[in-house]
Amino acid sequence: MTVAIVLAAGTPAAGQPTAAGDTLGATLADRLAEQWHRAGVTHVRRAANLTELATLVDAATGPVIVSGTDLVAHTAVLRHLATSPVGPTVALVLTDPPAPGQAVVREERGQVVDAGPDGRLDGGQTGVFGGALRVGRDDLPALAAAARAAVAGTPIAGTDPAAVAGTPPAAGPEAAGSAVDRLFTGLTALGTLTFAHRVRLLVAHRVADPAGLAAAEAAVAAVDEDRAELRLSVKEKDDFFTTFFVSTWSPYVTKASAKLGLTPTGVTAISVLFAAVAAVLFGVGGRPALVTGAVLLYLGFVLDCVDGQLARYTRHFSAWGGWLDTMADRAKEYLVYAGLGYGATAAGFRYGWALAVAAMTLQTVRHMTDTWYGVLHDEAARRPKAVGGGGGGIGDRLNAASTRVQADTGSLSYWLKRTVVFPIGERWALIALTVALFGPLVSLVAVLTWGVLAFAYTGALRTLRARWMWVPVLDTVDATLHRDDGPIAARFPVLRPMGPLTLAVLGALGPAALLVAAGLRVRAGDEAGGLAWAVPVALLVLLVAALGAGAAHNGPLDWLVPAALRAGEYLFAIAAGVVGGAPAWVVFGYVFVLTLHHYDLTARLEKRQAAPPLHGATLGWEGRSAVLAVAAFAGFAGIAMATLGAYLLVFFVGSVVLAWVVLPARARRGVGVPAGGEVRQPG
Repeated sequence: MTVAIVLAAGTPAAGQPTAAGDTLGATLADRLAEQWHRAGVTHVRRAANLTELATLVDAATGPVIVSGTDLVAHTAVLRHLATSPVGPTVALVLTDPPAPGQAVVREERGQVVDAGPDGRLDGGQTGVFGGALRVGRDDLPALAAAARAAVAGTPIAGTDPAAVAGTPPAAGPEAAGSAVDRLFTGLTALGTLTFAHRVRLLVAHRVADPAGLAAAEAAVAAVDEDRAELRLSVKEKDDFFTTFFVSTWSPYVTKASAKLGLTPTGVTAISVLFAAVAAVLFGVGGRPALVTGAVLLYLGFVLDCVDGQLARYTRHFSAWGGWLDTMADRAKEYLVYAGLGYGATAAGFRYGWALAVAAMTLQTVRHMTDTWYGVLHDEAARRPKAVGGGGGGIGDRLNAASTRVQADTGSLSYWLKRTVVFPIGERWALIALTVALFGPLVSLVAVLTWGVLAFAYTGALRTLRARWMWVPVLDTVDATLHRDDGPIAARFPVLRPMGPLTLAVLGALGPAALLVAAGLRVRAGDEAGGLAWAVPVALLVLLVAALGAGAAHNGPLDWLVPAALRAGEYLFAIAAGVVGGAPAWVVFGYVFVLTLHHYDLTARLEKRQAAPPLHGATLGWEGRSAVLAVAAFAGFAGIAMATLGAYLLVFFVGSVVLAWVVLPARARRGVGVPAGGEVRQPG
């Protein structure tokens, strides 16, 4: 249950009369209370001062929205703030010049990293606090503490009193300046992770007098609220292909889907169906089937964008929907790779499935680096003083150059930077064009070529920037979970001097060497089974990575450890399958199930979810590899791979049912099992 609190204390304009004879503050307070109700908030309270607000916060059991009485905005702005999926605690941020007593903010990657009175940020502000914020349940104690500190005019431990109260303590608890600004400044000073909610296309202003009120009301009336919301459903910054070939018309599909009563999950399901049919057509072959499949693939990608747009337009966000959107994107792409691999093989190319497995492995490892680099960047934004350790250096220059390019929206350099990394829109476009014009083989080669170049480009630049930032991230989470260690790794000694990343990379070299050797034998016409003796050796090399399981993951590049471990496990599975004579499609299917398991972990990380309920039964990367090693050495790798893949798939589905159906149902019945939390926006 969300509670909205309209805080009247300390509004600079609160005593000024309007033409109707009421005070301006009281008029806006009544309006805001009614707007919060229309925005979907069921319980609206009023607080005359920060002490009363702190009491209300103490009694709250869910998120709390706090707003001053000087805010004039579309109801949609309030609804968007109340339902924002970017994080538990979100603040409205405006581009208006700050009025006396209003707090200014500095943002990094959408996070508020500093806030205070105008002038305290030394010109580093990126916006002004909009007078409203939503505070997540876990941050409510900090909100109450900030309110009481502002009332008492006392500093929060480790902060400047002026930074907390917004005015010097000697001025008294109800000094000039809005109470909501002093509250927000204090909450930020406590280190609460707060995301910025920017207003785009719609209108929101803080007013100080009747003239400002009239101007703001006129600006609100001049905007078609529903049309603006539909345009806002499209991501502000997207990739080149998506921006110019999808988002130009997908809002019409979004509007139609809303009228038909479709849910974002329903649109996601249709998108998966389109991609699956396209994959089948790619496998069938023949120009009509390939062209039809390419068209369906494009339409499926349009729907993949529509599901996120529909969620934003209707404000239907859920942890389940965000998780499903992430998982569906990867499943669709890899089904298409399977169709291309089968089609290339059926057309007479011997290594069609091998190319499909390579494309899936490459893309998964890339995604692992993308995920953890994003976590690294977010952590660096929250700890700006820890970044760099000094000025200058190539990492500093690269960071500054990247910031300049990202700010130059629409320029050639901006679009080149967004395109060269080979995002999903460009991948779908490349697959659709190449398969329609040439065929599955050319499509797979094109995907692999661009993917390798993009991986090299992003890997090199990110490594340099990460060394400059030097912000550890794996030590802020459960490293064992995200390494995907099993019971065997837990019993290994720790080899600290080499570091977990070095050990993970060394471990991956053994499977890589075995795979190269097996591939050369197959190409020469020999049986790869003659290398069965080398499988246990490759396993021993792979297990070197387990020596870093218990070490601190706080090096500047340790965010690459999960990707290195994924690469090692996938390469070993592929090599064991080749040596053991497993059918190529079985190898693809097994690696596909592994990717689902690992994407589940990263999706839960991004959506702030707990570990999969049955994660402990998945054996860990080293346990699974040991099973495959025994099977490959004994000569029944295909059977073992199919059996182990089925086993993992059963536990994956079981975890999904438990996490999204059974445990939330128990929580609703009051058993006390925690359900899903806040999520980011789906695609």
